[in-house]
Amino acid sequence: MGSKPFLTFAYIVEPPDYQVMACTLLASIRACFGPEVQAVGYCPEHRMGELHPAVLKAHAMMGAEVRPMKTQGMWDTPYPHGNKIIAIRQPRDSVFSAFVDSDVMFLRPNSPENLCRAGHVSCSVAASMRWAGQDVWQTIYAAFGLPVPPERVRMMRQTGPEVVPYFSAGLVVFPEAGGPQGRFPDVWYDTARILDRVETLENRRPYLDQMTLPLAIRRAGLAWNQLPEEQHYILGGRMRGQALPDDREIFTVHYRNEWVLRELGLNKTGQQMLAARTGARYVRRLTPELATDATLADPRPAATEG
Repeated sequence: MGSKPFLTFAYIVEPPDYQVMACTLLASIRACFGPEVQAVGYCPEHRMGELHPAVLKAHAMMGAEVRPMKTQGMWDTPYPHGNKIIAIRQPRDSVFSAFVDSDVMFLRPNSPENLCRAGHVSCSVAASMRWAGQDVWQTIYAAFGLPVPPERVRMMRQTGPEVVPYFSAGLVVFPEAGGPQGRFPDVWYDTARILDRVETLENRRPYLDQMTLPLAIRRAGLAWNQLPEEQHYILGGRMRGQALPDDREIFTVHYRNEWVLRELGLNKTGQQMLAARTGARYVRRLTPELATDATLADPRPAATEG
């Protein structure tokens, strides 16, 4: 038997939109990290039958797989946004795992060592926290009998005062081995389930994953490793329409929606990476026998395709 894989990328593959984004993400993983890393997409088990055959074919061609995960009944009430934490909890056999949102794309050659750090959960600071003021952390940590951590961070591109540690959940890298408190994903799920029941805490959904991330890291007995902005460059918001900085090497963009990519011309970058690994710039072209199927329609009219 060979040695254990060092890193697995995990992400959501769900119809209609995330299944398409996931294929571009996977192509970018292969382009920037090579074949050595593992890649696994997760789809709610009750929706596996809705996945387009071209998506499954793309994953097979790029040395990845799509696995079903049980999402129904995993929260007190249905919470599709919580699928991220459910996906992270799935078993994997690598030393580290990196959960990455489907609307993320890697842009340049990278190394797992830039993301992974023993004893730490690697993530970047968030770009904003509009759902609550800083006093909310007292309520959040008090729910677990813990003090608010003394560390402070400056949120991405913010010039205001430093704040209680608050991170984006769009790229979260963690050791798979469990510590005294168990695997980090299990602690995160437990933390989110408990906090989801704190009725006095407003805006729990859809911000439950981000508000519990630093708390779960602390509860798991791990420390946070703050990734530089270049490793998780968040687009959109106030950055809408602004070109990438030309004085820095941006390794990863979190683009949020197709139009943000198109404004920067990065949609073509994604198409080129997909074509280099599958022979098709658009996923649905991998199954020409289903060409009349509109579920994976190209993002522009066929008459204008290049």
